[in-house]
Amino acid sequence: MPMQEIHYDQYFAQVMRVMASRGLFLTSQTRDGRVNSMIMGWGMIGSVWGRPVWTILVRPSRYTYGLIEQMGDFTISVPGPDLEKACRICGSKSGRDHDKLAEAGLRTVHAKKVQSPVIADCIIHYECRVLHKSDLEPTALIQSIVAGSYPSGDFHRTYWGEIAAAYADTDRLNELKV
Repeated sequence: MPMQEIHYDQYFAQVMRVMASRGLFLTSQTRDGRVNSMIMGWGMIGSVWGRPVWTILVRPSRYTYGLIEQMGDFTISVPGPDLEKACRICGSKSGRDHDKLAEAGLRTVHAKKVQSPVIADCIIHYECRVLHKSDLEPTALIQSIVAGSYPSGDFHRTYWGEIAAAYADTDRLNELKV
C-alpha cells in the first residue's frame, strides 16, 4: 500500500461523507498493547490554537474512553466500502467483551508518531495526540439535543487531538465516494 503524506484537510469533504455514511475507525490501546477500535460518527477536522486538530466525542461508558484517557493518543482510519461489515461489527459491540478486531478480520499497523496503531487496509489515517479534553455541560446544550442524544444522561467527553501525521493510500482515494 503506497502511503503518502497528505495535508490534514486535503480530503475533508470525502472524509466527512464516509463518517456520515459508515463511520470512521477510532482506535486506541492500553499500555500493555491491547487494541480497541470503535466506530465514530461524530467529529470535526479543523485548526485550533494554530494546530491541525481532530475534535472527537467519546462517552465515558465506552471502553475506548478509558484507553484514550490512559494513553493520551488515538488514531482515526478512514475505511473503504470493502470494510462496511467490519464497521458494523466495531460499531455494535464493546471491546470490553469482544476482540472486535479479530471478529471483524481487521489488522493493525504501527503508527508513525503515536503509540496507538492504525487500522490496516484503510484509505486515510490520522494520528492524534490529545491536547485538551472537556466534558459537555448538559445545562449549556439546547433541550432538543439533550432529549435526542442523551436520554440516559451519558454525556460525551470532547477531545481535541493534534494531528501528528496524516497519510493516505493514494491508489485507493477514488474509493472514498459514498
